[in-house]
Amino acid sequence: MKRSGLIFFLFCFFFSLAENESQAQLWRMKRYEAVAGLGPALFFGDVGGFSKTKNILGLRDMSFLQTRFDLNLNFKYRITQDINIRLSLSYGFLHATDKRGSNEARGYEASTSIFEPALIGEYYFIKNKAENSYLFSSGEGNGFQWLFKSLDFYVFTGIGGLNYSVKGNDALVNTGIESGGFTAVIPVGVGSTLIYSPDFNFGVEFGGRYSFSDNLDGYTSQYSSSNDVYYFFNFTVTYKLKTGANGLPSFR
Repeated sequence: MKRSGLIFFLFCFFFSLAENESQAQLWRMKRYEAVAGLGPALFFGDVGGFSKTKNILGLRDMSFLQTRFDLNLNFKYRITQDINIRLSLSYGFLHATDKRGSNEARGYEASTSIFEPALIGEYYFIKNKAENSYLFSSGEGNGFQWLFKSLDFYVFTGIGGLNYSVKGNDALVNTGIESGGFTAVIPVGVGSTLIYSPDFNFGVEFGGRYSFSDNLDGYTSQYSSSNDVYYFFNFTVTYKLKTGANGLPSFR
């Protein structure tokens, strides 16, 4: 009797290990992801803004007048369950104006179009618990009961390039602006995704870009102490591609 009980216990133990191992591999079935994002772009340069003594944490510089939009396309590859690498392509506009800030009498205004390719790594410090469920992977179990089990949270950083073109108003052009160029940028940020279904995710992402240029608005002030910075706040949609037998994405 004792021997039968021991055999039954060992059988359950090894079956549980095999099941957990199998479930842990489910994410490998869809290692490739195509992501589209859209949202506001905020710019902090030398045109516009309040002086630091009147602007705690730079919050007063965040205004509708300075806001434009960006479109972001990404192709991701999941290296592990918690680490992704992605190729990111962003196109958008930045805007800066003295109409609101500490230099209204100066009257400068700049509009900048940008194209940013970047290579970015993501680390998921909180991973959802729904993805590796057979019930979820088969398309069942979707709904409100999965909400709190289906959230991911991640941080990201990388390296990119920025091609930019600047148009200024007459007051700014008369200073002899730099009309455009190319520079390196470092993206850093955080994001969250909701694993909505086996094929789709929805999410939000907030990221800043530190540029190696102080001329994204075509102008550098003598009082400037740092390079230009801009931010994206994107709403994202992800489509997950099946991994083929050859390890490449399958479009079937």
